[in-house]
Amino acid sequence: MMSPLVLGPMMRYVDETSASIWVETRGSAEVTVHAAGKSWTARTFAVHGHHYALVEVAALEPGTVTPYTLQVNGTRVWPDPESGLPPSKIATLVPGRPLRLAFGSCRTSVPHDASGNRSHGVDSLRAYALRMASDDGTPWPDLLAFLGDQVYADSTSKHMQEFIRSRRDIKEPPGKELKDYEEYAHLYYLAWSDPANRWLLSTLPSAMIFDDHDIRDDWNASRTWKQKMATTPWWQERVVSGLASYWVYQHLGNLSPQERAQDALWQRVARHAGPDELDLSDELDKLVERADSNPETYRWSLCRDFGDTRLIVLDSRAARDLSPDRRALLDDGEMGWLDENMRGGFRHLLIATSLPFLLPMGLHHMESWNEAVSEGAWGSRAAKAAEKLRQALDLEHWAAFQKSFRHVAIMAAEVADGKRGSAPETVMFLSGDVHFSYVSEVRRATGSRIIQVVCSPIRNPLPRLMRSVTAILSYGLAESLGALAARSARVPDPPYTWAGIKGPWFDNNLACLEVTPEGLDLWWQKGVVEGGDHLHPRLEQVASLTITPRNVEQPASQAP
Repeated sequence: MMSPLVLGPMMRYVDETSASIWVETRGSAEVTVHAAGKSWTARTFAVHGHHYALVEVAALEPGTVTPYTLQVNGTRVWPDPESGLPPSKIATLVPGRPLRLAFGSCRTSVPHDASGNRSHGVDSLRAYALRMASDDGTPWPDLLAFLGDQVYADSTSKHMQEFIRSRRDIKEPPGKELKDYEEYAHLYYLAWSDPANRWLLSTLPSAMIFDDHDIRDDWNASRTWKQKMATTPWWQERVVSGLASYWVYQHLGNLSPQERAQDALWQRVARHAGPDELDLSDELDKLVERADSNPETYRWSLCRDFGDTRLIVLDSRAARDLSPDRRALLDDGEMGWLDENMRGGFRHLLIATSLPFLLPMGLHHMESWNEAVSEGAWGSRAAKAAEKLRQALDLEHWAAFQKSFRHVAIMAAEVADGKRGSAPETVMFLSGDVHFSYVSEVRRATGSRIIQVVCSPIRNPLPRLMRSVTAILSYGLAESLGALAARSARVPDPPYTWAGIKGPWFDNNLACLEVTPEGLDLWWQKGVVEGGDHLHPRLEQVASLTITPRNVEQPASQAP
């Protein structure tokens, strides 16, 4: 008999006394979570023919780990007794316990067999899930942060293309790319339905932010890019479907119960008391259309405090201002919000942004030069050529939005120098996107350490030729040549300089971070197939690093 569940349960926002559990069902239903002798129920709501519920589990005890079960219309559907996986649990936060965090970005949805592993490498998230299912004593993180490209709407797998062919002519635009909400729903199913990953996500709380491939490569790279996409007959449906599905599958679970209570659209769900299931399709589409045309009407970013650590998860895609005279990676509203939350008074300040804030300096200079030329520093003919180069090489990170980069760089320095409250030990940017991992540090003699940590990809490795090209453009002679090019376009030098202290490496991997008495421990892990057993990869450490406060002596290999 077919399960009434399509996806989930997914453990989303969890604090000391509450948990938010998300599901997709096959029809209109009541969804009930049972734990510790109590039960909590939510009615599904509909979006474009799909049915979802978010159950708010409340009045839990802090620091407890409680198994739970799930019912749909009175029938128990989770956990699956035949899966061989442990029971799913709700783990509330322990007051005052230092943060443990897992994070990464860029994960493609292909099978986990020999063919999928040959083309895309071993899924490091799935290898991690199998490790945690083994119950070998590995501590659970408090949160798993997905930093973009959770799904690829523009570079689809064979299985996704089979679904597309079943409902439309794949030779007509947008071809193998996603067209509408129905196709997005299937893409999320492919991403999250593997049993091991599904089990992991049913227990480990998660937060998510989009990057370009969740919508399309180079999404909002420039005004020229956006104008070009607006001329296609399929783009408007695509961006509305992408953002609407993001609201349902990713954003909604990021919010605390208090934040959802302030969301006008969610309140339509919470207040609905009629006999029929509430259909949010039209209202949700209108909301995201407004958000796309005027980003200041809706915020996708979030901020959470975990004891003495603050985590800011920043939207670096939808909140852009692409008008020529105001070009910014964060519009005024988003920059103002970041300014309010970019504060000291914490032991560690973590800023999660899908795009690396501190690229390798060779790439940074190249992107800043390209922005200046694209915007007319060398005249209109050079601008057209530079725009083509921008889109061909994805030159649209923070470095390519110099006004925003300099603004945030100064904010980070002010926090590190104790000008925005007592200085933390570290100001750390967590990022993905670039398909290689590394750690860089700002060259500073005093104040907090300013660090960039990148984990990318979870599962989507660069081809070997591209790895060589990336290394050439990022390091060595590229730094000095890039600086000369940037100055030739009259780009001011950055407010400070930085250098790599670890990496780069190109493995599929998932990173972990733990606040310890000594500082911050970081490590990266990948999946390794042994004996041809592709379905049960072993988890292996790729790299590790300890970030200590500036007043603690550091090993030479870790010094900036």
